[in-house]
Amino acid sequence: MRFTLLLALALFCSPLSPGQADEKAKQFRVGMIGLDTSHCLAFTELLNKAGEDPVLGGCKVVLVYPKGSPDIESSVKRVPEYTQKIKSLGVEVVEDLASMIAQVDVVLLETNDGRPHLEQVIPVLKARKPVFIDKPVAGSLVDAMTIYRLAEHYQTPVFSSSSLRFAAAAQAVRNGSIGDVLGCDAFSPCSLEATHPDLFWYGIHGCETLFTAMGPGVETVVRTSTKDFDVVTGVWTGGRIGTFRGIRAGSGGYGGTAFGTKGVAQMGPYDGYKPLVVEIVKFWRSGKPPVSAEETIDLYAFMEAADESRRRGFVPVNVSEIRAHAAAAADQKVRGIIAAQ
Repeated sequence: MRFTLLLALALFCSPLSPGQADEKAKQFRVGMIGLDTSHCLAFTELLNKAGEDPVLGGCKVVLVYPKGSPDIESSVKRVPEYTQKIKSLGVEVVEDLASMIAQVDVVLLETNDGRPHLEQVIPVLKARKPVFIDKPVAGSLVDAMTIYRLAEHYQTPVFSSSSLRFAAAAQAVRNGSIGDVLGCDAFSPCSLEATHPDLFWYGIHGCETLFTAMGPGVETVVRTSTKDFDVVTGVWTGGRIGTFRGIRAGSGGYGGTAFGTKGVAQMGPYDGYKPLVVEIVKFWRSGKPPVSAEETIDLYAFMEAADESRRRGFVPVNVSEIRAHAAAAADQKVRGIIAAQ
């Protein structure tokens, strides 16, 4: 009797209920879309060699649909080499996207080019398979909004992030280590790709660091740009100011400085891919995105407003105007996609 009572008490007080324990132990077959970025191999290495890792264990990439971008040379030339390397990690290459989605539990959308992400993610959302979409979430703010609206319509969990967001120093600031954040100056490499808005391609990393500190709520954006550098200044609700410096010459790197009510903190160094992959697996298990749709849309509106500032002669741009214009176009796209079912 005493033993039964103690056992019941132990189960009641356990940090994981039986249902939670089952969920934590659940095995996931992971499908991957795209094979033209180093993330494909890095993420697969972390998952498929996780062994008994308490978080990553049990999640394995089993299938990859390799179609990428025919008009971005840096992407195209990677596919043959990456195909051989990912096969050596026990991953089967399949040529039919629908077949791949049907055989997996969760999805990594890794195509380096953001432009096909909307088309590629639609069947994943319809199948209600939780999906992580690597940066950039899309090739335009309109498509980014469309993806999140469709995810809500199909009730499918989705999130997107740069790995820079989950660096320990960035998360410490996010979680209050310097009190309320009053401002942040972030930086990263910022190579450009003609097919994408300027900051979407690589500046996204530093912009993600900036938003990790500042959160959503950016109101105006102004950009200064030369051949080798970009500086984008945003004013947030309450008069807080955040900047992004994009670097194309000299020493680069990733990081920043955050200013708070209780101190000042550095936002670097970069901690590699594992912190992001850990968050992806937690997301698959819980169905709860660690980054809200609101913040991601705000981040992409910031970057698109930076392009608009350049087009208008480097003058301040109201982000609400950029969001409203994109939202109208996204709503029209969503209606068309749903009607075509």
